[in-house]
Amino acid sequence: MTWLLFTAGRGPGECQVAVAGLLRVLVAEAADAGLRAEVLETEAGPHGPLSALVALDGTGVEGYARTWEGSVRWTCPSPLRSGWGRKNWYVGVSRLAPPPASAGLREADLRVEACRASGPGGQHVNKTSSAVRVTHLPTGLAVFAQEERSQHRNRALAMARLAAALADRDRQAGEAADRERWARHDALERGNEVRAYEGERFRRVR
Repeated sequence: MTWLLFTAGRGPGECQVAVAGLLRVLVAEAADAGLRAEVLETEAGPHGPLSALVALDGTGVEGYARTWEGSVRWTCPSPLRSGWGRKNWYVGVSRLAPPPASAGLREADLRVEACRASGPGGQHVNKTSSAVRVTHLPTGLAVFAQEERSQHRNRALAMARLAAALADRDRQAGEAADRERWARHDALERGNEVRAYEGERFRRVR
């Protein structure tokens, strides 16, 4: 699977119209190629999407995605401003790596170790293995709990801490993806297009 980000950049409303039209083209074209295209989310503007995130999947998807990567030109009289002289509108298309799947907590992914607690606590702490360390093998995250005298309770406490740590990891990954997407809005290059379309029906000319 690969993701494509379509963005109108900082362009005028006509570029938002272009994003909407190109999304229709992509979905139909991908279906004809035996690929699956799903619009995951859009950021709405006054005249169409400011940006849209599309997931593509299927055999040969990487090669197909490369045919979109770059700037795409749409040539058409402005549908928003009658008599407007400009006719070329640009949309940026770039690939984004899907964020890591939410790690979750599966027993098969965990290594649970009983160990002796450390610190104050007298003879009970020194002689029993009531503390618990839980390691999430796919990510390497590890947590430790020793507050309770019961190993069972320490295990539950460690599991809760691990779940919180994984949730925080997912949140940070999501925030990083959002920052990258916003950076792409300013990276739209006009000219040197990889594809070109014209007219209200978005007929491909390049």
